[in-house]
Amino acid sequence: MGKARVVELFAGVGGFRIGLERSGWRVVWSNQWEPATKAQHASDCYVAHFGADGHVCEDIHALMDEAEAGLRDLPDHELLVGGFPCQDYSVARTLNQALGLVGMKGVLWWEIHRLLTMKRPPYLFLENVDRLLKSPAHQRGRDFAVMLTTLANLGYEVEWRVVNAADYGFPQKRRRVLIVGRLAGEAPRDPEEVLYQGTLARALPIERGPVLTAAWDNFAVTGSPADVTESFGAKRGATPFRSAGYMSHRRVWTMDAIPAHEGSRQTLSDILEPTKLVPESYFIRHAHLKTWEYLKGGKREQRFHKATGTPYFYAEGSIPFPDRIDWPARTILTGEGGQSPSRFKHLIETDDGRYRRLTPRELERLNGFPDDWTATGMPDGRRAFMMGNALVVGLIERAGAELIQEVPARPDHVAIPIEVAETIAS
Repeated sequence: MGKARVVELFAGVGGFRIGLERSGWRVVWSNQWEPATKAQHASDCYVAHFGADGHVCEDIHALMDEAEAGLRDLPDHELLVGGFPCQDYSVARTLNQALGLVGMKGVLWWEIHRLLTMKRPPYLFLENVDRLLKSPAHQRGRDFAVMLTTLANLGYEVEWRVVNAADYGFPQKRRRVLIVGRLAGEAPRDPEEVLYQGTLARALPIERGPVLTAAWDNFAVTGSPADVTESFGAKRGATPFRSAGYMSHRRVWTMDAIPAHEGSRQTLSDILEPTKLVPESYFIRHAHLKTWEYLKGGKREQRFHKATGTPYFYAEGSIPFPDRIDWPARTILTGEGGQSPSRFKHLIETDDGRYRRLTPRELERLNGFPDDWTATGMPDGRRAFMMGNALVVGLIERAGAELIQEVPARPDHVAIPIEVAETIAS
């Protein structure tokens, strides 16, 4: 009962919780609710493994309205975590569809902000797709700048890293941005120390040398979130946020980080089930192979606009057919499930010369979940969808193990008043 306490938003099927509990944290409250669907498969899966005590499957907007009105109590905690919805930034969508903070699910960032304002936890740990650092397309980096500005206003400092899980030995090429925040001191820490020895750098080491030591840019995020929305990045051709960074007292230091991993490395072959155990429905009929090969192949074709009939050329590069099993797997996407041919689904050649899709259990292994974690009553297609939305548990475990070392022995912190936080941020 003395473990540091966690509140988890957008809990999904529990990947964050698995990693944090392995590294010594204790989740005391969680929320998972998917709009526009009656079946709450993710929440049901979460409850099946962790129990219903402290878990709420309700609309986070309404829930926070009640909390602010004093109609619902939320527990004190040392760490707020969440893989907040990333559909508006997803690499599976084109840039002009990346709505960012103005998107329906992008606005859920403000529910995180409301909870931070209300409860003032000393730490936060968030995860999102790396598109977040360069969203939206017409104003690169604006959305992340808004987030940093709002956190600075609340008295937090932030370090972030864009991490490809395969660079640290995991069996999937999955790029995500990890964000760690803490209530700031009276002045920024040494940015070099944070970038090379901070929480994320200790968990996920990077190379360091004479050339890299001072290879960062620095600038400020100033004004209100509304000011940032209007002006940040409007005249820039690219986002100013690079793959590693630190923000404190509105100053930002950012640089390109080069992974430094000397341990073992897993590949797709390491997580595959024996062919004899794979259900027949996962094998591809010979008559469908040509369609799979076409979809995954490179092409430049003349097509016609549906509305106007105007001709245009559609081009795309090839992706492996079949997927190489001696490499880390490509990123799992939410459309991985189902039998229909697809450019993006994984397709491997088996030891008996046939071709097949990956099973839900194999997809779970690629993200570091225990076998059959999502076998809680949902269809196989939904199980694949959940893994497309999930994170790599091992990354959370490694970062969580470093972050918990910073928490005082007595986890009964007293949050600093908001007035003090605003003074620090200014």
